Amino acid sequence: MVKKLRSGYTTGACAAAAAKAAAKALLTGARSPHIEVIFPDGSIVTFEVHEYLERDDFVYASVIKDAGDDPDVTNGAVIAAEVRRQDKAQISTNSIEIKGGVGVGTVTKPGLAVEVGKPAINPVPIRMILDNVNDAINKAGLSPSSNLEVTINVPDGEALAEKTLNARLGIVGGISILGTTGIVRPVSAEAWTATIKSCMDVAEANNIKEIILSTGRTSEKCVQNVLNPREEALVMMGDYLAFSLQEVRHYSFTRVHVATMWAKLLKGAMGYSQTHVRHGVLDTHKACDFFEKQGLARELIDRLRSAHTAREIYDIVVGAGAIDVIASVCRHAENRYRDLAGIPVSIHLVNSSGSLVSVNR
Repeated sequence: MVKKLRSGYTTGACAAAAAKAAAKALLTGARSPHIEVIFPDGSIVTFEVHEYLERDDFVYASVIKDAGDDPDVTNGAVIAAEVRRQDKAQISTNSIEIKGGVGVGTVTKPGLAVEVGKPAINPVPIRMILDNVNDAINKAGLSPSSNLEVTINVPDGEALAEKTLNARLGIVGGISILGTTGIVRPVSAEAWTATIKSCMDVAEANNIKEIILSTGRTSEKCVQNVLNPREEALVMMGDYLAFSLQEVRHYSFTRVHVATMWAKLLKGAMGYSQTHVRHGVLDTHKACDFFEKQGLARELIDRLRSAHTAREIYDIVVGAGAIDVIASVCRHAENRYRDLAGIPVSIHLVNSSGSLVSVNR
């Protein structure tokens, strides 16, 4: 029986929970072990409060992020909020001010949903924090004119950010506070595709005309060394090949460079839209049929039918000195990818040692 994967909560939802717990403690003195959080769809989710700290001018509360069964680098991270009363003499309007503190990144490049210079707290998390702090104010029986300052902290945020693509997006000094629904769906495509689109947004905003879509870090590093692009041109697409190429149509790019290894290149040339093995291993018999349609010699095709993997196919082809076969696959992939992207595509094939495979196309 297949185990159903468990959903979790976004950093934005956790920040809202911490902010509401801290606001409630500041306004009423109550340190509730659990806090009810209003989600964007109006549902209520109860969070366990990890810790409270009180100082003369603020209350600190934190929760532990539970990402469910999603392999999220922030799973288990402490997401915290400090809430203090603002000095009315220093402000002209009634407000709740939200700031980024320790471990929350700062946006330094245009193209994201947050302005340059602002803390990397996305619009939906901002709304969740405001809604939940206001709910704490209302339930405390206080006036909506209460002026509070909320500072979101992620103690290990700077270290966690090193495991993400934040630096490439221009987010420095920590992680982003993210989420559109408050819920993390386990191993979903949503996080990948959102990151791909964000990378393209940043590339567009920084006037990049030729982007590099890479299937993995080895391929990306190789092509970086060859093309020496600006950092904003790099887009890690992983296995989301068709999605990434079709997404290109929404931007003003003039060329796409695809950095990939043989197995993923062959899958793409054969028409696979998603190249991860969990979506199906390469059918070597279908690969041989593909080569037959390309006019490959019968003798070599008969040899290829003994192969069990894409790597074996590659080794047989290279061993036979049939580099023209690899060039043919590259041409076929370029044509198919161009049809998806609507602009010229250049293929950069990288071998298992991380070097560029030179073929004449």
